Amino acid sequence: MSGRDGGYLLVRAGRRRVGLALNQVVEVLDAGPAYPVPSLDPSVRGVTTVRGRILPLVHLGALLDGGSCPSARGEAAVMVELDGYRFCLEVEEAETVLLEPGLPVPDGTTLPWAVAVARHADGLVPLLDLTALGARFTEAVPA
Repeated sequence: MSGRDGGYLLVRAGRRRVGLALNQVVEVLDAGPAYPVPSLDPSVRGVTTVRGRILPLVHLGALLDGGSCPSARGEAAVMVELDGYRFCLEVEEAETVLLEPGLPVPDGTTLPWAVAVARHADGLVPLLDLTALGARFTEAVPA
């Protein structure tokens, strides 16, 4: 089942609301301590530990904007898994689960990283292609 068919977790990342495919979400966690590590991508806050496992922590808003992590930490972390690789996305808030299928991105709309959109009271919400986003930063995190 693809995220487009299986639903999305809506989160606030920076100043925007976006959807993460449920089939790639492992769990939502409280944002714990972050430990800085060298990275080529400024959206990588560092690493965090989840049940004894060290995982990269990436600020999703900064990743989407192509910028640096804000000084204030997000309230939640969403652990996702892509091709057997787990990492945490720092978000300001995990809001709700959307079980409806995504809609096509409207013609003439520029929504980088979106594979679809969802209707929300505040307008259209981009539903993200986590695989493309993950490929961008996993190359920037030292193995």
